[in-house]
Amino acid sequence: MEAFDILFTATFWTAAIRIASPLIFATMGELICERAGVLNLGIEGIMVAGAFAGWFAVYSGADLWTGVAVAAATGAAFGLLHATLTVPFGLSQHVVGIGVTLLATSLTYFTYRLALPEVSSPPKIEPFQPWPIPLLSDIPVAGPALFSQTPFTYLAYVTVAAVAWVLYRTPLGLAVRAAGESPAAVEAQGISVTAIRVGAVMAGSALMAVGGAFLTLSAFNSFFFEMVNGRGWVCIALVVFGSWRPGKALLGAILFAAFDAYQIRLQQVAGSVVPYQVFLMMPYILSILALIVVARRATYPKALMIPYQKGER
Repeated sequence: MEAFDILFTATFWTAAIRIASPLIFATMGELICERAGVLNLGIEGIMVAGAFAGWFAVYSGADLWTGVAVAAATGAAFGLLHATLTVPFGLSQHVVGIGVTLLATSLTYFTYRLALPEVSSPPKIEPFQPWPIPLLSDIPVAGPALFSQTPFTYLAYVTVAAVAWVLYRTPLGLAVRAAGESPAAVEAQGISVTAIRVGAVMAGSALMAVGGAFLTLSAFNSFFFEMVNGRGWVCIALVVFGSWRPGKALLGAILFAAFDAYQIRLQQVAGSVVPYQVFLMMPYILSILALIVVARRATYPKALMIPYQKGER
């Protein structure tokens, strides 16, 4: 019964929302890329690069929001590289994405060792602090979980609303969605498919890097190797889970984060009788099962991963 009671505690949901925040940023970034017709498998490396770039900017003397901006610029730069190779040149999005991940990860590790050659333990910074919203933060359970987070977490939910509004309420969003469904129709309107796709990949990659920066500027207070720990690949699955819709992808991120937060607490309850590796597998196993159920009914963008050259029909 104690394991069941965990689900109704404020600390559990506070942790779940915090764990979901970097996933939300990166998932929205991947969703934008795929909506435009480009699969960005560079997400894992871009998150690592963003985590380091944001942290190192703050460690070097910049303020926290400048660190976020530096991370976003770093992600956009890797996004430009990815888009240049896959959109106008039409190279394999799978191969380029894996290459970007390897490049971004290796370059980050090299830069870290070059900048801090004699550091044995990661230096610490002062991260974002919780910012309780008056009155709302006093609501039982929901208050601490939703309204007593850091400003960076609030930004994650604003990002979901902004992405949804742009995609479904603006001409730009219509062009992005059309580029992923029928590029020829976009070109027929006199709009450059290449420009739309390159811009979408750059914007999406910037959000991925911001998701990585959340780990060093809000969740933790330092940068260490392997801190992204597969979150990028999880975000790709969350896009499919959400059927390429921001609202559903948000629910998927919170669901995965709840599984993750729950397994941590279950280790304290039953860790003496069940190997801890079983608990570590739980979020991924449950997410895979949920993905299988949802993906069978998902409708993916028709031009996803299909290169387009001007004049094609």
